Amino acid sequence: MTGLDRLLAAVAAIAGGLGVAASAAAAHTSGGETLKTAAQFLLFHAPAVLALTGFSAAGLVRGALARLAAASLLLGLALFSGDLALRALAGTPLFPMAAPSGGVVLMAGWLLAAITVLVPARR
Repeated sequence: MTGLDRLLAAVAAIAGGLGVAASAAAAHTSGGETLKTAAQFLLFHAPAVLALTGFSAAGLVRGALARLAAASLLLGLALFSGDLALRALAGTPLFPMAAPSGGVVLMAGWLLAAITVLVPARR
């Protein structure tokens, strides 16, 4: 497992933890639905990033593609969930169009994930 794989997996694990924290906060704050959406995105995408890094580390896929897909998913999560969480908790956006931009990056990450598993690994 490369250092980059470890970093991506660690950030994915942190995203999962933040998803749990955001879920708990959503149950106790106003703006809970927005925060709940952010939490769900974090919790749904963290395992995908862990899987991509695991596939890469095991040599089942091309590592560069898997890392690019994983990084795209994490960047999209930071933008999308970060914007929603900031709006729910602080009443201010991350920056204009952060959530839509994050959504587009997430969709690109999923497309890259599909390409990653379709392109044969080099042996």
